[in-house]
Amino acid sequence: MKNLPPPLRFGLSVLGVTTSLVLANPTFALAQSSKDKINPVDLKVPLDQTPVPRDGLPRGSFAPIVDKVGPSVVKIEVTSSVQNAAGGFPDLNNPALRQFFGNQFGGGLPPHTMGRQIQHGVGSGVIVTKDGYILTNNHVVDGATVVKVSLTDGREFTAKVIGRDPKTDVAVVKIDGENLPVVPMADSSNVKVGDVVLAVGNPFGVGQTVTQGIVSAKDRGDMGIEDYEDFIQTDAAINPGNSGGALVDIDGRLVGINTAILSHSGGSQGVGFAIPSDLAHNVMESLIENGRVTRGYLGVMIQNLTPELAREFNAKTPAGALIGDVVPDGPAQQAGFVDGDVVVKFGDQKITGSQQLQLAVAETKPGATVPVEIVRNGGSMVLDATVKQLPGTGSGSEAGSGNGSDTGTLNGVGVGDLDSQVREQFHIPANVQGAVVTRVDPGSAAAEAGLKPGDVIETINRQPVKNADDAVQLTTNSTSQKTLVRVWENGGSHFVVVDESHVAG
Repeated sequence: MKNLPPPLRFGLSVLGVTTSLVLANPTFALAQSSKDKINPVDLKVPLDQTPVPRDGLPRGSFAPIVDKVGPSVVKIEVTSSVQNAAGGFPDLNNPALRQFFGNQFGGGLPPHTMGRQIQHGVGSGVIVTKDGYILTNNHVVDGATVVKVSLTDGREFTAKVIGRDPKTDVAVVKIDGENLPVVPMADSSNVKVGDVVLAVGNPFGVGQTVTQGIVSAKDRGDMGIEDYEDFIQTDAAINPGNSGGALVDIDGRLVGINTAILSHSGGSQGVGFAIPSDLAHNVMESLIENGRVTRGYLGVMIQNLTPELAREFNAKTPAGALIGDVVPDGPAQQAGFVDGDVVVKFGDQKITGSQQLQLAVAETKPGATVPVEIVRNGGSMVLDATVKQLPGTGSGSEAGSGNGSDTGTLNGVGVGDLDSQVREQFHIPANVQGAVVTRVDPGSAAAEAGLKPGDVIETINRQPVKNADDAVQLTTNSTSQKTLVRVWENGGSHFVVVDESHVAG
């Protein structure tokens, strides 16, 4: 099972007991994702927003639901190339770790073996269109060089990774098929605590399994699992391999994508988390149409409003998002926001905490003007904010992202455009031009060459880089696996050679 990076791997303590937040998939892989241009498509995702029946429970059998949903939930097997323990990853011979990873890895690795190893993992996915678009988790296919999809009727397909969104842990893969079985989507905002749900997936790779429980909570955030969190919590048993599988209501409609568990042992202990279908659907549409997710940006630092802070800022209730700082020249400052403002409504949506505001802004189309109700000095007022695009989410915000079809270089490197916020964060002077490095996967050739987040790529193979788009274009379909990169860092520039010829997979 893929465990979260420190400090959450073993450091979250609940009532004095060490607990781990664990992604429910036994794959351990490095990030590569597709750079293919995605043409706009007419998605035909079945939607059913009829309220779920909430009387007449309990029922005698869920077999009709399983018969309806089961054929649409698939097993996803991935092959990936990873660095072994000597390269900075956990020693897979450690018995304490094997309970997370299971036995997918053939009993571990020699403790002092250097280099990269081919690994295999198993997860789940949900077919949502008849022509083969499948929703799953980013961490299921992250780093995959080969993706195989198996249906319950025995058919097997080689899938293509259409797009990944690490910030929500949503990914979309595609198989070539017609009239495939699909799970219709419900409106997850109508889900209520206490609703009966079923989790369908492939735990431990033993085959499709169904577990039953109830919705324990909604709008769970601040878990430290993803950047954008709005989880449905359930006590339906979720185990390694369930990641990317379906959470359905008693009408057999998709309400969530299972993604993580809170566990002492790595197995299900009744606290599982699923990405709401509404959020997954929005991300999926953006990935299919654009190959990326473009998010809105307001330019504020926010926090939850406690009762004590509510009294200090003359707010009537501790409901809202408190602005702690406003980014200079950002959309919020231009709209007139100041630190100490309490946001209580964004457009038509009431804001009860910082998580809600973050999600509401992120889901707003850049360029849209939104009325925002705030409390300032005890009085209410409305400011009109024109949302901009979140830095680093423009076209080509990830260089070298894909599966086995990738023919580019600088694999495992994420890049973004330089803006005032990024320059301030990394102390980048105005005269420095290029694309800022936002992510470098450990064990990648780029990491070995010394690239790290905050560096600015100024040239690639002596060609100037003006923005993230340039960086991606200059690394696409390269004829050589060696890339000469001029990098600015810490007040100066230098050259590095990123050599991917010796990196497997």
